[in-house]
Amino acid sequence: MTTIYIFLCKTLTIACHIFGKLIGKQGTVFPGRVINHFNSRVLYKLKYPKYVIGVTGSSGKGSTVNMAAHIFKEAGLKVVWNNSGSNVRNGLTTLILNNTNMFTKKVKADVVLLEMDERYIDGLFKSGTLTHLLITNVTRDQPARNIHPEVIFEKIMSSIDDKVTLIINADDPILNRVKFLHKGQIICYGISKNKYSFTDTPSYAVDAAYCPKCHAKLKYTIYHYGHLGIYSCPKCDFERGKPKYEATDLDLNNGTFKINKEKYKLNKNVFFAAYYTLAAYVIAMEAGVKKDAIDRAINIDTPVSKRMKEYTLDGRTIEMLESKNENSLSYLQSLNYIKNQMGKKTVIMGFENVSRRYKFNDLSWLWDVNFELLNDENIDKIFLIGRFKYDVATRLFYANIPSDKLVLVDNLSDVWNMVKKDSQGNIYTMVCFDMTAVLKKLLKEVQDENKDN
Repeated sequence: MTTIYIFLCKTLTIACHIFGKLIGKQGTVFPGRVINHFNSRVLYKLKYPKYVIGVTGSSGKGSTVNMAAHIFKEAGLKVVWNNSGSNVRNGLTTLILNNTNMFTKKVKADVVLLEMDERYIDGLFKSGTLTHLLITNVTRDQPARNIHPEVIFEKIMSSIDDKVTLIINADDPILNRVKFLHKGQIICYGISKNKYSFTDTPSYAVDAAYCPKCHAKLKYTIYHYGHLGIYSCPKCDFERGKPKYEATDLDLNNGTFKINKEKYKLNKNVFFAAYYTLAAYVIAMEAGVKKDAIDRAINIDTPVSKRMKEYTLDGRTIEMLESKNENSLSYLQSLNYIKNQMGKKTVIMGFENVSRRYKFNDLSWLWDVNFELLNDENIDKIFLIGRFKYDVATRLFYANIPSDKLVLVDNLSDVWNMVKKDSQGNIYTMVCFDMTAVLKKLLKEVQDENKDN
């Protein structure tokens, strides 16, 4: 029966590729949905390679998987990974079955590397199949779906058993409690104090202010951003500790940092690039990739950043920062990046849909985002786009952004011409993934029009 399911999945995928072009669908989810309707445990019957690695967390998992896949491929390994971004059960089922031999039922890979939605790990594989699970962070994320960071943490922990080797970001105290909850192997990574760290308590919401063990208020030596940093409990033995893999000497101006005293390049000069590069390095090391191959992949054949693409418009640089809706930490990284850029700046922000997964239009998360960072005299204009532009404008009003800097765009197709005409400086888009695709399409149309003229 498993052979039939594999054949059906491959056939449905081909059909989706043929007919999906008419409706803009790639068919990465539908085949798996059909298969899971008939047999939700079809993946239990397959033969897997030595390493089946999952990456989950509130943010950063896609960038981590992209970098890790790059390292594996540079090392000459065949890696099956979800580069389409489909990270829930149906998408993962489609991916794995399409890369499985129908007759031997063997997954055709040296490594299976999966970005996994934190709510859809449970029951995907039988016990012992998932060899490693890296968790990037657990933060306030998609509150209408995830409710609270504690809910997500409990969901992840209830989805795994002690056969899984956990790789955790020890800078996150929510995650660090796995040290007294998980009986299997635990590997920690983190970033040491650097010139971008700070000691003052953040003005924005911190998701982990109290000790998960005794509930006393945690003492932070330094913060990196959000609740990530170096901390300890003044009343019990809970602390960050010394990670097995620690990044030091972070230098965003030069785009470098060190891992265990050796220098590595970042593919983007932002703090979170250090986290996903470090995490990918740890995955590769723990999967037995030779260090010289890792060094070559990161320092010589450095991949282009997935999340921050550069374009031009009339000689002005455009940087597209993909900020995850309903995640204040994702927005905070974009805001910090824009704040630290020199010269005149123009910002485009907004969204057409809060989420692709549900229709709740909960906007409470806007008040968790530190939009006050846009109080920058070098920001010339902020263009607000999408269906919720008035809601974003209201939030910026309460962040004391001058109203004469705000431009509400009624017709999205006009945005690039409005930016050309009514603003100065380099351009930074701070939008979610779907809107990035729309802006790219509109930009190409404007550029093509300029060529014709």
